[in-house]
Formats: sequence, C-alpha cells, structure tokens
Amino acid sequence: MSSLPRLICLSLLNLNKPKTARHLNQIHAQLITNSLKSPPLFAKLIDQYCAVSLSSHAHLVFKHFGQSNLFLLNTLIRCTQPKNSLLGFAHWFSKGDLVFDDFTYIFIFGACARASSLAATLWEGREIHGQVLKHGVMSNILVQTTMIHFYANNKDVFSARRVFDEMVVRSNVTWNAMITGYCTQRGRTKEYARDALVLFQDMLTGVCGVKPTNTTMVCVLSMASQLGVLESGACVHGYIEKTVCVPENDVFIGTGLVDMYAKCGCLESALSVFWQMNERNLLTWTAMSTGLAIHGRANEALELLDSMGASGIKPNVVTFTSLLSACCHVGLVEEGLHLFDKMRNKFGVLPVMQHYGCMVDLLGRAGHLKEAYEFIMGMQIEPDAIIWRSLLSSCKVHGDVIMGEKVGKLLLQLQPEKSDANLTVRSEDFVALSNVYATAERWGEVEIVRKEMKVKGIDNKPGCSSVQSMNNYDLDAW
Repeated sequence: MSSLPRLICLSLLNLNKPKTARHLNQIHAQLITNSLKSPPLFAKLIDQYCAVSLSSHAHLVFKHFGQSNLFLLNTLIRCTQPKNSLLGFAHWFSKGDLVFDDFTYIFIFGACARASSLAATLWEGREIHGQVLKHGVMSNILVQTTMIHFYANNKDVFSARRVFDEMVVRSNVTWNAMITGYCTQRGRTKEYARDALVLFQDMLTGVCGVKPTNTTMVCVLSMASQLGVLESGACVHGYIEKTVCVPENDVFIGTGLVDMYAKCGCLESALSVFWQMNERNLLTWTAMSTGLAIHGRANEALELLDSMGASGIKPNVVTFTSLLSACCHVGLVEEGLHLFDKMRNKFGVLPVMQHYGCMVDLLGRAGHLKEAYEFIMGMQIEPDAIIWRSLLSSCKVHGDVIMGEKVGKLLLQLQPEKSDANLTVRSEDFVALSNVYATAERWGEVEIVRKEMKVKGIDNKPGCSSVQSMNNYDLDAW
C-alpha cells in the first residue's frame, strides 16, 4: 500500500491553521478508506476532534481503530472533557483489558483536577490514588505532583500535603503545586497563608537546589497579603529582586507587590512599584485604586480610575466591587455614592448584588438607615438575606430598634422553617434581632426571641479568635 495517503493525512493534521469539523471528517474518511492503522495519526485526530468540541467523534476514532491501544486511550483521557475522561477510565478499568502506565494516571489525575466542580470527583480520585499505590507507580514524580494538584483543586489540602511530605524527590513544579494549592483555598485563609510561607522558606533553605518560579512568587505574595505581615512581604520583594526577576518587567509579580504593600499598610511602597511598572493590566489598576480607597484617599482612587479608562483599560464588575468595598471600609459615603453613580452612567457597568450590598453597608455604617432601607426597596434586583442582615447589623450599632425590628422580622420570614443546613444562618438572624432588642433594653422581647429559638431547636454558635506570632517565620532565611 502506498504511503502517500498517510503522508497527506499527517500533513493536513499538522497544519497550523484552525480546522473545521468538515475538514476533520474528511481526514477521518481518508483513514478509513485507505485502511490506515497508524496510532500517531489516530492520536492527532483525537486531539483535533477534542479541540473543536467533537469528543463523540474522538471516541469513535478510538472505538474503531485503537480499543486495545493504551497510547490512544491516554490521548483520549488527556484531551476529552473531564467527565468523559473519568467515564472512559472507569470503563476500561472495569474491563481489565489494558494495563495502565504512568501517563494514564498523570492524565486521569489531571482530569480529576479539572473536574473539581463535580461532587463525586474527590471520591473517584481517592479510588484512583488507591490503584496507584497498588500498582506501584507512586514513585513517579509527575504522578505525585498531578495528585497534589488534584487534591488541592478539590479543597482537600490535607491530603495534598500528605502526598507532598511523602515524596522523596520534588521538582520546582511540585513545590509550586503545593504552594499554589494553599493559595487557592477558601476558609481558614490565614492558616493556609502561614503554611504556604513556611513551606516557601523550606523550599529556599532545603538542599534540593529547587528554585521558585514566577508563579510561585505570585502565590507567595498573595499569601503575604492575606496575612498582612509587611516584614514577610518585604523579604519576598527583596528575594525577587535578587534572584527571580525585575518586578517592574513582570506584570503579575508587580501586581502582587502592589496588592501586598497596599494590604500591609505601606501605601507609598505600593505606589512606587505601581508607577515603575512597564505594563499594567486590569488587576494592577484595581489593586492600586482599591489600596488608595482603603487608606482613605478616595479622591486619588477616583482619579486613578479615570486614568485607568484613559489608558484604554475599562474597569469591570470586580473593580467596582473592590472600590465600593474599600469606601465602605473607611466610611466614605459621598465618594461611594459618586462612584456608584459613575459606575452606571460613565462606565456602563450594571450593578450586581455585591455592589448593592456594599452601598447598603456603607449607608448603614454611617447611620443613614432610612436611606439604606429606601435604597434596598429601590433595587433593580430582588435583595437577598445578606443585604438585609447588613442593614440589621447597622440598626443594632446605631440603636434604631424600630427599623431593626422591621428588618429582623422580615429577615426571619425569608428563612425556611425546616432545614438543617440553614440552622447556623437562622441562629445568627435570631441572635441579631435579640441584640437589637437588648440594645434598647427591651428585655421582654429578648426573652420572646430566645424562647422561640429553643422551640425551633436553634442553638447559638460560640465565636473564636486567633493570635498571630512572628515566631513562625525565619526572616533571616529569606
């Protein structure tokens, strides 16, 4: 058989220009009519089908040409959507016809990491972890690193760290995966930030000779920002200057430094880095303008917002959420109202729930409770319970028991009568209303609210606090 059809198909698949479904179907037909059986060709075709969202066609290629070919199965797992990758892996695992190799587990853990929004993914990934241990491929550094990425993406940072600690050899990708894993977690943020900084110190002081990447440094700066420890952030800045890059030439590291210095209270250093940067993106402008607003320099923040628009970068929903939140943080009522108006009328950004919430909180904290209530009633979207809680909290602070009673009763009506998942939230609402009555020394109403909580089986959850110690950090190591 002539090799010409094979060469033509290969050259067509290797063309850099985008391919349509019609082109790929024609190539597919050539493979069939010429009885070509070349795994690299099939793999390339599977890859191209997945690139144009035709995963069903990719499965057909595998089904017709390579059902006993592990190379093609690995390609299919790597290229298809995560859910399909998991289903395909489960199917071939149950059949037992193929013996998986290291690449299979690397690609399937990658699929598990990308499928973190699926409820059962963590459970499935743990089962695959068990198979890795059983088949003795745990020594592969890429398998372990991808496993860390999977666990971190699925919010199981404890398991990710356990895999990391059990590794004998680690690459900079491994260290980066673990540090990034801490960086992306929600909840217990300060605890994870401390762990990430300590891990970064271990990375620098270890004998493995691994150097951090730019991505690592961006994550470390984010963790320093979360903690608000200027000494740590300044040490990271110095390390970047000496060993990684010139911050002004890297927009992501520069933005991280601006955000870190602003959140650590060193605004002049943030401004210095900002104006020295050779390139600024949307996040850079947002971080700097938010930092100015947080430190009470709202007029400068608004001027910077105008400069941002003049530079060709349009502020978005997140930009205005950050700025309004900053105005709320320092009680800049007039500036916040002006910004809210400018957001809609000048920049054409439609308000969402977060923006309305910031405005209610801003008005409420300043004691403008009636205006806040009228603002809620005039919203273009239905207010949620969080907005009403914000106003109720302000009623307690300012001792407006009449408004507080109205808002509190309205808030309780929004909560379902029977739902274990909402007991904590409902407890906070009852306690908030009780506190409004207690502030006005209306003890009879306080007793009525407390009795109603007992009848409904709602318990008040105790609070807690944490203390941060600089002894956790060896600053000399940086």
